[in-house]
Amino acid sequence: MSIIMPIVIGLIAVTIVSLVPEPHRRPLNAVVVGGAGAAYLSGFGLGYWEFVLPVVMSYIAYRGLKSWTWIGIGWLVHTAWDVIHHLKGSPILPISHEASLGCAICDPVIALWCFAGGPSIPGWIRARFTRTPAAPLAAGSE
Repeated sequence: MSIIMPIVIGLIAVTIVSLVPEPHRRPLNAVVVGGAGAAYLSGFGLGYWEFVLPVVMSYIAYRGLKSWTWIGIGWLVHTAWDVIHHLKGSPILPISHEASLGCAICDPVIALWCFAGGPSIPGWIRARFTRTPAAPLAAGSE
């Protein structure tokens, strides 16, 4: 299982979602993290405990409507659920035993972006590489 690919997938995900303009970006991410809470329901790998995550993530998503921090927390909670499923042998995608581990590597990448306030990645790149030089000092002001 490659560690690099889930990181790349996380970076691609945040780049794509960062294309959504504010003020819509945060509410969209809150809805997505809420939906992530239901990702394991169909597998029922943890039995009735599987109903806990959607309830917790719904609360987190609601709080995330107004807070990037809560959305980041949601991705970390989902990471913990991914790890539990990986260790139990009940992956998110039954055709891939390593799917939950990959998700557990990808989700913190998204969480870090959320903790940074969900900035526009293209905007950040533009600002980083197109900085204007400082204005020269006026004559005699040295």
